[in-house]
Formats: sequence, structure tokens, C-alpha cells
Amino acid sequence: MSARPAAGGGRWVDVPPERLERWLENFASRHGGCVSEGLTLTGTDGATAELSPPPGAPPVTDLAGLRQAVQQPRRLGLLLARKGAVAVGVAEGPEVVTSKVDTHYVQGRTAAGGWSQQRFARRRDNQAKAAAADGAAIVERLLLPEVRALAALVTGGDRTAVDAILAAPRLAVLAPLRHERFLDVPEPRRAVLDEAVALARAVRILVRDPAPAAG
Repeated sequence: MSARPAAGGGRWVDVPPERLERWLENFASRHGGCVSEGLTLTGTDGATAELSPPPGAPPVTDLAGLRQAVQQPRRLGLLLARKGAVAVGVAEGPEVVTSKVDTHYVQGRTAAGGWSQQRFARRRDNQAKAAAADGAAIVERLLLPEVRALAALVTGGDRTAVDAILAAPRLAVLAPLRHERFLDVPEPRRAVLDEAVALARAVRILVRDPAPAAG
């Protein structure tokens, strides 16, 4: 499981489907019992947990539906991109069944000024466009044949790089599958892709602790 601060307070917790039941039991134990309403748990001490179904899961309105939904196998497409690196994969449940990782040199920013800066900027822009085109070709080769079988497309890394890849007109068919969840991952590598599958399958929970008692 992973946790990170949430904007506006509280923290996001990513829970693997296989550990959801234990997490729910532990939440109730830590907070003196709890009641559920829809997909929100409220502890006796005032703590709350708002659960979000993972990408590709069918719509659910309560915990019983969520428990059932997360156990169903789903086929997910993944696209991770940062600068000149891209990782594309198809996952069946927790396993990556096909993947491709590629790198493409994109020059970093330069502190030079004048014509030199403009020349470097043009070169960098051309390199970024070439990287996006190569990434789009990989997505086309791996994901388009799977489009009817995919429950969702989960993306991550750098949003600008991902958007540039998916801007290719031939990939427009993937747009309805793209899930709003965007994964914060480092430069894509095969190990990063494997970790991204776990994040893509996770039940995302917004946990807010009880307000401290007045002194």
C-alpha cells in the first residue's frame, strides 16, 4: 500500500484489491468501529474514508458492490511517458502480458541566450516531437489490437508527454477508455511499468483523521 498527502487535507491511500477486506477491518478496529453510507466509511471517532473504484471497474454505489467489482479480472492498457522515455503495456489482473519500453533522446533545457538558445529550443522541440511519434507508434502496435478487450487505459508520468503521444489522430479510439487517474511515476522502465499496474488496480481511498479534541 502507498499513501500521500491529499490537497485540502487528509491522505490518499492505494489499496490492492486483494487487501481491501483486511484494510476495511483495520479501519474499523483503529477507529472504534464504523458505519458505511455508499462508498464512505465513518469511524466512531469521526475519521472518514472515501473509497473510489479502480480504473475499469463497473459503477458501484456501495461497499458490497465494490467488494465484488474489485475481484473481477480486468484487462488494462497502460501508457507511461516522461521526456524521451515511454512504457506501454497490457495487464491482465496483476500481470503484464505484453509490453514495450523505449527511450528517445530529448535535450534538456539550456541556459544559453540569443540565437543559441533559439537553436537549442528548436532542436529540443523536434526531438520531443520525434519521441511522441515513436511513442504513438508503440501505442498503436500494442494497444489498438486490444482496444475492444480493454476495460480502461491508465496513463502516468508527465502529462504533457502523454498528451503529445495520444494526440496522434489514429489513437483517437483510445480516448473514451482513458481513465482520469494519472499515475505519478518516475522515468518509465519495465520495473516502473510493473509497479504502475499495482497502482492502476488499486482502490484509492481518501482518509481524513478525526479532528483533535479541544484542549
